[in-house]
Amino acid sequence: MQNNMAFGKLYIGCEWIMKLAYINLLWILFSIGGLIVFGVLPATVSLFSIVRKWLVNKESELPIFQTFFQIYKSEFLRVNKLGVILVIFGLFLYYDFKFIMNAGGMLQYTLTIPLLLITSFYFITLVYLFPVYVHYDQTVFQYVKNSFIIAILNMDITILLLILIAIIGYIFSAIPGLLPFFSLSLIGVVIMWGAAISFRRVEKKQQNLSSQK
Repeated sequence: MQNNMAFGKLYIGCEWIMKLAYINLLWILFSIGGLIVFGVLPATVSLFSIVRKWLVNKESELPIFQTFFQIYKSEFLRVNKLGVILVIFGLFLYYDFKFIMNAGGMLQYTLTIPLLLITSFYFITLVYLFPVYVHYDQTVFQYVKNSFIIAILNMDITILLLILIAIIGYIFSAIPGLLPFFSLSLIGVVIMWGAAISFRRVEKKQQNLSSQK
């Protein structure tokens, strides 16, 4: 009995490894297929959508390639519009940092801390952005706003996710051969797991508020 249980767990573990490697390779191929600039975001949405179906919807047997391709096509234009906004804001922060570093003196001292704070908010919003995008049907502005709000309301999960992402990044730097197979898929699983907990918390709070009215 114990041998059968151990074999079953090993089989499930190997299956997960194969799935993660497969969707990561699809992410790379479809990113390249969209000339990278236009392909990365729809490929990332496709990856997160599949991970969500696995973790949240418990759809373990879905056709991976077909699902990935369908989501990639349907979300190509919309998610690239969102990408334009993110890139513009990211460039704004980048050039602000360059300006402040060159300014020196009191101006540099005064503006550095607020800019670091805004940049931190930008990055924690990015952590939740793709889970929010694949979990809810909203406008582009609402995706950004709600990603930020969920990150702030669940700061313990947000900090945990940042730590886990840093650990995964360290592992990849130590073993770069893993990058083609797990670079985003593993991070996607970790982020989607944490985001799902945050979503349940927010939805529970909303239900409690609704019941009190």
